[in-house]
Amino acid sequence: MLKNVETSKQLLRKIDEETNILTWFEIPVSDIERAKNFYETILALEMIKRIDGNDESVFFPYNPNVIQATSGRVTGVLSKSEENNPSSQGTLIYINASPAIQTVLDKVEQAGGKIITPKMQIPPGFIAVIMDSAGNRIGLHAEK
Repeated sequence: MLKNVETSKQLLRKIDEETNILTWFEIPVSDIERAKNFYETILALEMIKRIDGNDESVFFPYNPNVIQATSGRVTGVLSKSEENNPSSQGTLIYINASPAIQTVLDKVEQAGGKIITPKMQIPPGFIAVIMDSAGNRIGLHAEK
């Protein structure tokens, strides 16, 4: 029995300072197109929309050939479904706003969002917190 426990431990991937605990995120939205436009505008990227039954998702850029959980990469979706509702009081995730957080912040209000916590310096760069166009509280993080 003890040998099986040791074998199981060896099969588990260790979570440490070299691996990400976060592998995937879903941001709930009520208007998928408005949310897609908001994030594409402030982050200057293209997102891919997918419909699965009654649920709609818009994917942040990712490589479909890479398994997020074992690669150390993190990505996610905007999700419109009956189970997910936008909220300003849920978990706070921080999105990469590189190379400069101010470039992203300058687009937030024009794109339909609001700056909640302005740019502030922390030891590994800068952070800010915004309210997206759906009413979610979202963190931003960048080196500059």
